[in-house]
Amino acid sequence: PPTRHLDAFQYVMRENFHATIHAGEAFGLPSIWEAVQWCGAQRLGHGVRIVDDITGERGSEHLGRLAAYIRDTRTPLELCPTSNVNTGVCDSVADHPIGMLRRLRFRVTVNTDNRLMSATSMSTEFTQLARAFGWGLDDFEWLTINAMKSAFAPFPERLRIIDGVIKPRYALLKAEHSMGPVR
Repeated sequence: PPTRHLDAFQYVMRENFHATIHAGEAFGLPSIWEAVQWCGAQRLGHGVRIVDDITGERGSEHLGRLAAYIRDTRTPLELCPTSNVNTGVCDSVADHPIGMLRRLRFRVTVNTDNRLMSATSMSTEFTQLARAFGWGLDDFEWLTINAMKSAFAPFPERLRIIDGVIKPRYALLKAEHSMGPVR
């Protein structure tokens, strides 16, 4: 639980440093609450157990207080589908809650966690998500923009990269994709 390191996190907050806290994987909702409310987390490493605070069927989900807070404050969830399969959070990438969290407009990012332990890459993660959820370039652009919005870089720099690099490159990819395969 994050509060085991409360003194360190309070120092980080006092000095205006940014913090990502690993929470919401093994220790569930209480670790997410502690990370945000006690330790000042600005991003949640994993955070996947936020789904335990969401009830209802697809299309009529209800967010509990913590889930609504995380979504409404745009707290990034650094989701790691392959790692979560490896650690037993879900049985497969197709069973991963990233699809629901994206649909409910949480600020989710895709990450590899430990590339060597998980034997994955960002390309592999995106490929698996495309296969599991039918996601395409629009979805991956959304995820990439979320990642840059969530970066601990000055706001003008994040905007410059989103508007000057990410959006133009995805526009090129979409244009090339719409032309079909090169023969």
